Amino acid sequence: MKFIDFRDEIRKELCRNPEGLTWAELREKLDLPYERPCPAWVQRLEKEIDLTCRKGSGRALV
Repeated sequence: MKFIDFRDEIRKELCRNPEGLTWAELREKLDLPYERPCPAWVQRLEKEIDLTCRKGSGRALV
């Protein structure tokens, strides 16, 4: 999967869920092949689509 495809899929899903999703929820909904997100890609998402992370329930980040 190329970063551009990854970015676009993440953006679409987060637009459909404005309250936010955890990585596990995104991975399941989008059938992503990654156990964890690549830190470099997360940094790019923060810049390109204004991705922000906030504390969810338990140890989860939303």
